[in-house]
Amino acid sequence: MSDILVAKSDTEVLLKSRYANRHGLIAGATGTGKSVTLMRLAEEFSRRGVPVFLADVKGDLAGLSQPGGGNEKVAARVTQLGVPWQAAANPVVFWDIYGQLGHPVRTTVSEMGPHLLGRLMEVSDTQAGVLDIVFKLADDEGLLLLDLKDLRALLNFVAENTKAISQKYGLVSSQSVAAIQRALLSLEQAGGEQFFGEPALDLADLLRQDLSGHGIINVLAADKLILKPKLYSTFLLWILSELFERLPEVGDLDRPKLVFFFDEAHLLFDDAPPALRQRVEQVVRLIRSKGVGIYFCSQNPDDVPEDILGQLGNRVQHALRAFTPRDQKSVKAAAETFPPNPAINVTQAITQLAVGEALVSTLQDGGVPLPVQRAFIVPPGSRIGPVSDEERHQAKLRSPVGLKYDTAVDRDSAFEILQARADQAAASEQADPPEPPRKRNGGATRTEPTEEAAAPGWGDAIRDAIFGTRRRQGMIEATAKSAMRTVGNQLGRQILRGILGSITGGRR
Repeated sequence: MSDILVAKSDTEVLLKSRYANRHGLIAGATGTGKSVTLMRLAEEFSRRGVPVFLADVKGDLAGLSQPGGGNEKVAARVTQLGVPWQAAANPVVFWDIYGQLGHPVRTTVSEMGPHLLGRLMEVSDTQAGVLDIVFKLADDEGLLLLDLKDLRALLNFVAENTKAISQKYGLVSSQSVAAIQRALLSLEQAGGEQFFGEPALDLADLLRQDLSGHGIINVLAADKLILKPKLYSTFLLWILSELFERLPEVGDLDRPKLVFFFDEAHLLFDDAPPALRQRVEQVVRLIRSKGVGIYFCSQNPDDVPEDILGQLGNRVQHALRAFTPRDQKSVKAAAETFPPNPAINVTQAITQLAVGEALVSTLQDGGVPLPVQRAFIVPPGSRIGPVSDEERHQAKLRSPVGLKYDTAVDRDSAFEILQARADQAAASEQADPPEPPRKRNGGATRTEPTEEAAAPGWGDAIRDAIFGTRRRQGMIEATAKSAMRTVGNQLGRQILRGILGSITGGRR
């Protein structure tokens, strides 16, 4: 498997395919060339058969679907570097949580799990504990939480039965349930209602190749999504956790199974509690053994926690501006992360890099980092810039997954089951009204039993035995409850939740 030519100066700077799953970092100030670097890497991975997933925050990465050419700056850079270059489009599938600029991306509430959902809803620690109980109750009772109305129905059920649930699972207060319901309303207004549902995203569809053997580049439209940072970062974190839970261990490969670009990486770690950071660190550390490479993109390297930064072996640093004391501190920190090169003053060079120029260090034979090199990024062969509505529409028509995701499905789940139970209880109340009051001690309005009521026939006895009365459940109700408990217990034993609370592989 050929190595990737990333940049060139006096020498070529290569990214070795077999070390591409050792993760990476693309950093630099706005307008210094991070997007071009990302596009170069994405299309070179694709040409080697490696699927890619990335978020298009500004709308310019959609150009990967169209051939380049006609760009004077690109032509001048290719001539300057003297590298082979050819305009070419890439196989791209567009995705969009809102379903406007690509295929709808959905997941279910059950698959998201309580931990990530709690972060998304910004609940307190106490409320997060109640949310854990709600999910445990759903698992034990076999209640599928597919969309937000399922979760709301189960929260209403919990609110009506707090005493019984508290005795079995732990204290559940009505105030905490009410707070979660308010957070759920905010989530619905932020677009969560479109994100949660079915058909849920099948991760296998992110690992596709086209007929020529090129890896599919999955582009998530994130220009609107980025305006809701919690939803954006939690969604990407969910995909990472699902990949971690579902993919098998593969050891060292000659190329990754998938490369995942996490743009605006600081949003993942802003205000994240220590427990969540620890879980993210664990996912990043272990997921490379499953053949997945993660590349964080951000303005400053210190946007990524040190424990994670130390695991990023392939680095591209574009220019940073040192206008403030914090900027100067960031420049110094970025310089210290590179393997030294006596020929380069890294601290000074970071502030002097031109647009498209970068300090680059990649892992070489034996996993040894290359001494930092100052070089120009090789331009991608695809278009640098956005696409038209017609071009996006044509790409969507060619997509291999459109028929699978474009139409929403709403099957029976917690909402329908709990609603059916409530309707059945109401019907039972109406069919068997309460007996009228009777006065003792000879009151004038005392109701005396009639001869027929005093001596019920066999038909009434059989009916009461089968359907029950207000005081005693019948055979049908007892059988139904027993079956529900059996199904619930079986599902509860089968459902396992992974490191971030999502359902582990194969148990949808």
